[in-house]
Amino acid sequence: MPDFSFSRDSAISALCLIGGCTTLGLVTCAQAAPAFDSESPYMLGDWNGTRTELSEKGYDFKLDYTGEMGSNLHGGYDHDRTARYSDQFGLGTHLDLQKILGWDDAEFQLTITKRSGNNISNDRINDPRVGGFTSAQEVWGRGQTTRLTQMWYQQKFFDQKLDIKVGRFGEGEDFNSFPCDFQNLAFCGSQVGNWVGGIWYNWPVSQWALRVKYHLTPELYAQVGAYEQNPSNLDRGNGFKLSGSGTQGAVLPVELVWTPKLNGLPGEYRAGYYYSSAKASDVYKDQNGQPAALSGEAYRSASSKHGVWFGAQQQVTSIASDHSRGLSVFANATMHDKKTNAIDNYVQAGVVYKGPFDARAKDDIGFALARVHVNPALRKNAEASNQAHAVYDYDDPSFLPPQDTEYSAELYYGVHLANWLTVRPNLQYIRHPGGVDKVDDALIAGIKIQSSF
Repeated sequence: MPDFSFSRDSAISALCLIGGCTTLGLVTCAQAAPAFDSESPYMLGDWNGTRTELSEKGYDFKLDYTGEMGSNLHGGYDHDRTARYSDQFGLGTHLDLQKILGWDDAEFQLTITKRSGNNISNDRINDPRVGGFTSAQEVWGRGQTTRLTQMWYQQKFFDQKLDIKVGRFGEGEDFNSFPCDFQNLAFCGSQVGNWVGGIWYNWPVSQWALRVKYHLTPELYAQVGAYEQNPSNLDRGNGFKLSGSGTQGAVLPVELVWTPKLNGLPGEYRAGYYYSSAKASDVYKDQNGQPAALSGEAYRSASSKHGVWFGAQQQVTSIASDHSRGLSVFANATMHDKKTNAIDNYVQAGVVYKGPFDARAKDDIGFALARVHVNPALRKNAEASNQAHAVYDYDDPSFLPPQDTEYSAELYYGVHLANWLTVRPNLQYIRHPGGVDKVDDALIAGIKIQSSF
């Protein structure tokens, strides 16, 4: 039987979060006249006008749901076919402090998330002895638990040219940002956080942070940030931790972002650099420059860690004067410290076509390819470990499979059922899952559900 995790716990979470409307005093949400109206951005509608009234006063509330199913149709590490389900609820409030308190260009955001479920990649697609890099269900990860994901204050100055945000949030919220319509992790969200996840924490993890942005022109801005590097924030029991205990250093990103309109069509181009001030371990050598797996000595330490990223998104066609429809292209690349990081580089590219048919003007089709390249030093470390333990047979449970390059592809069709509900069936193909050439190439069927209550 398929191993679905959308069980009693998920149902209870949904009821509790929806019940949060009542807790907020919004008792009319259940009787909202336009509930389930396909033209409404929210499934529960306007709460008999209460939602609009609150928004006009500066109070916005949001309850989002993302659910993802993955099934291994063919290949992978374990050919035993099954299905897995993972999901996330997000409950948030955004406060316009200019409307509420009269503070010019000031706002506040608070978001709590709840993740649960299982991931088909963990034991069916990837060799569990080394794990994988991409994930067929991006919403799984960082602990299946409840977290404080956003708690920040933002203030703008000088006719909104200078923008300062402080509080708890993740790097990918502002730096190396990228949409998350695809289901495979290699095409979703900030990719730096996917390949240096030990220091760069994407949604839903938060940490104390400061981000400063300055608009050089209306289309060009530069930004710099400082983020607490604290691995204890990843622990399941620390979802609401606010103390700085366990902090090892800081992640300092800087980025230049250009948002032009080429032939009237929007685009976004990003280039950035990150530096981590915390100590990092070499992936291969000891302090004497010898393979640590053979010498038995501790892996040598580096005083920092760094990397760069590039990203581009550009709409290239439109349907007549309707710029909400048309073809967009995108590409992303990251490069990382070869001494201390398992992944030394990553590249990805794809296309999205919105409004492919006149009768389905809000549907979308997406296709993307990605290449994740393993640091050669990490492969050498695996080979040295096998040599040290005199293990050379891949089928031996103690064998550590050397990893090289993983390739991923995804094709999806997004069915826009309502302004508050999109369902995206998808097919994913992964060559050399986890970068292990002994693992059969995998074909995965998925379904991604995105809804807003």
